[in-house]
Amino acid sequence: MRIRELADLIRNDYRDKNPVLIGTLKGSFVFLAELALKLDFDLQIEFISARSYGNSDISSGTVDLYKNLSIDIRDRHVLVVEDIVDSGFTLRILLEDFELAKPRSVHVITLLNKPANRKVEVPIKYIGFDIVNDFVVGFGLDYSEKYRNLPYIAVLNRDEVSS
Repeated sequence: MRIRELADLIRNDYRDKNPVLIGTLKGSFVFLAELALKLDFDLQIEFISARSYGNSDISSGTVDLYKNLSIDIRDRHVLVVEDIVDSGFTLRILLEDFELAKPRSVHVITLLNKPANRKVEVPIKYIGFDIVNDFVVGFGLDYSEKYRNLPYIAVLNRDEVSS
């Protein structure tokens, strides 16, 4: 239901702009797929891979880029599709990098927003849900590459994981 509402907002803003949706791998792939299926206008989909968590549940503060863009975003409307905005470190680096390519506009869509854990402020135009400072998994989100395939979002029970 909420993804459809986000799609409606995006449709109103981008229907005639042929935007590029850039999903951040691996976490955003489920959200991006669900969202794209609800957008009935011309768009392009691209992926980038960056992370600051590694195999931990705490951001390292260092962003590693694994896959960069394979398309030119100059003069394009760019929508960065995130699964979750947590510390803000990864998103801030990506936005700075994208701005160097001189797109017409860059805005962020996130399924989950965790403002209580924000270390650096980042602009988010479309938010699915604000959540508390729990570590969540499922619907593309993982812990050490596990739980991405859960068809729902759940709070990770760290006691069960560490045993």
